[in-house]
Amino acid sequence: MNLIPGNVSLAQWRDIYNGAPVSLAPSALPAIERAAEAVAQIVAAGEPVYGINTGFGKLASVRIAADDLETLQKNLVLSHAAGVGEPMPIAVVRLMMALKMGSLSQGASGVRPQTVLMLEQMLAKNLIPAVPAQGSVGASGDLAPLAHMTAAMIGHGEVFWAGQRISAAEGLASAGLAPLVLGPKEGLALLNGTQFSTAYALAGLFEAEALFRAALITGALSTDAAKGSDAPFDPRIHALRRHRGQAEVADALRNLMAGSAIRASHAIGDARVQDPYCLRCQPQVMGAVLDLLRQAAATLETEANGVTDNPLIFTEPAEALSGGNFHAEPVAFAADMIVMAVCEIGSLAERRLAMLVDPALSGLPAFLAPKPGLNSGFMIPQVTAAALVSENKGRAFPASVDSIPTSANQEDHVSMAAHGARRLMAMTDNLRAIIAIELLASVQGCDFHPMSSSNILESARAVLREKVPALDDDRYFAPDIEAAITLLKNAALPVQNLPGVA
Repeated sequence: MNLIPGNVSLAQWRDIYNGAPVSLAPSALPAIERAAEAVAQIVAAGEPVYGINTGFGKLASVRIAADDLETLQKNLVLSHAAGVGEPMPIAVVRLMMALKMGSLSQGASGVRPQTVLMLEQMLAKNLIPAVPAQGSVGASGDLAPLAHMTAAMIGHGEVFWAGQRISAAEGLASAGLAPLVLGPKEGLALLNGTQFSTAYALAGLFEAEALFRAALITGALSTDAAKGSDAPFDPRIHALRRHRGQAEVADALRNLMAGSAIRASHAIGDARVQDPYCLRCQPQVMGAVLDLLRQAAATLETEANGVTDNPLIFTEPAEALSGGNFHAEPVAFAADMIVMAVCEIGSLAERRLAMLVDPALSGLPAFLAPKPGLNSGFMIPQVTAAALVSENKGRAFPASVDSIPTSANQEDHVSMAAHGARRLMAMTDNLRAIIAIELLASVQGCDFHPMSSSNILESARAVLREKVPALDDDRYFAPDIEAAITLLKNAALPVQNLPGVA
């Protein structure tokens, strides 16, 4: 993929997250070169400019001699590589590196072309820095994690190479790359920015979108399993409400159930007047989720294409301007929105699951067991889903409303975007398990009906039944759940025509 700085679509960022190769568009090089020359002019002029010939943060008033400018940048990287915790997932690190490459390549950071191309070469050779995932507060940039990324570029720290975690020096040598020697401003340019927070938020968005679509499938299957009505999906209802997402979800659910013999079997003469909210209000809840994800996606697409360095370099005339583009408040808000969406997708799915195992609500055998009593069926999988829903709720306190001053109160308001976005990976893992359990239960519920569902829902049932047989008698349940989780990870359900964030 040819990355055109400032003009990368959400779909392209998704492809990079999913492993697509990425290279810098050659058209970006002249702007990079002009900004690097501007830094050289600023250095030659000798006036104090933050981050070029001064200390950092509270130490900005300390002048640095010209002979020490390379050492200044190296010391910045090594001192700031102070992260802790488990390493970032490789897919998220790759996305972070591509985001940094896109930001630096817009000619406002003052780095040399070889510095940007080092990121490109490491991505091409699949040489991925080992970056501890904890340590950023989402302002003054994602300093600690980006410092670990940069440390690998200069031969310090560790990398992942050929399936092993090895020293960065060894990894660079194995990949045929020489350690980068940082010039004036370059260490700061690599460290300053929101790319860690944005990469995690984008990853969370992409995972949430995929699970949103899967939950439309399981929601439709649960509706058929419980012999629920598709009348609440009538477009006339949703036209009156006027929310785009709600109307699109209603259309999707109606289309998913179109042609279902199960639905036709009780379309006339059904004594039930209304279904529980978990079935009837799917368009209202999931539609609101879709609208929220789209708002977050718009913010993150803008952020991903922006320049979040400080100071910023302008070339006519050569000038460095200090500002606050490194402050990740937009990312923090977007991450908090995705968190709410993830919680609600899971909450509604668990309620449908609870409805299916309750014979008073679903009309199905208790806990979906053919011989309840002797067998417990889906009793405890529903408990597991409830536990995961509760765990996600516990993680859902907005990160963006917190702030702890840092750097001796020089950096006195921070966004907390980093952990606000990072928690999304664990939350979407929980959500995937919830939806996997509903998939198992909804297909089991449909198995009790002698007639078939719609063509598309029958396709979804067949995908599951290729891996997991119907539950006739109790068996060791965990492998069934893991198999369903794997199907969701592999995007095996027929979700191609369902609405998403784009």
